[in-house]
Amino acid sequence: MIDLAQAVIWIALFFLVCGPVHECAHAFTAWRLGDGTAKLFGRVSLDPIVHFDPLGGLLLVASVALSGGTFGFGWAKPTPVNPYNLRGSYANARVAVAGPLSNLALAAVFAVGFRILWSQGIAPAETSAISMLQLVFFTGVSLNLVLMLFNLLPVAPLDGSHVLLDLLDPQTSRQVGQFMDQYGLFILFAVVLLAGRIIDPILTPLISLLIGVPVS
Repeated sequence: MIDLAQAVIWIALFFLVCGPVHECAHAFTAWRLGDGTAKLFGRVSLDPIVHFDPLGGLLLVASVALSGGTFGFGWAKPTPVNPYNLRGSYANARVAVAGPLSNLALAAVFAVGFRILWSQGIAPAETSAISMLQLVFFTGVSLNLVLMLFNLLPVAPLDGSHVLLDLLDPQTSRQVGQFMDQYGLFILFAVVLLAGRIIDPILTPLISLLIGVPVS
């Protein structure tokens, strides 16, 4: 029952909170740095509908359902950004990193709720309403940290690839970009399969740090 509840919460939080906030952060940052493309498409918004991607949503629900809630892969609608309109140093990197940083901020907010209930002896391990709320807080922390860490991986088309390319010198950036254009999707597929092994060594300590409770 708890596993099913966590899977439902995971999907709901992604569609209603984490995905929209992530994409809105990209859109808002791009707009403030001179590119109004996303704003023209109505993406400077927390409305889940404008950030919903049918294919990404379907894959997320299917992967969570087929794995019994232990694995999920999907995406929100990518935010359109024209890098040639951006102003300022490392503007493309700043737009890219805004999404993951928004997930870190959300994780911190959910962690506050978790700590308050935990101090009252409430654990996310029962089916009572208050325990379900605690499960929402815990899932909010873990989901947002997963989104942050995964999106920061320097593999196209993830946010980390845009950060990497913007930090490299122009010639190296061009060469790496060409390599990613050619092989990025194959690398991304391998990363998705190995995501747990790549992220878990960092994810688990971060969750423990935020919620103040050891997580194994």
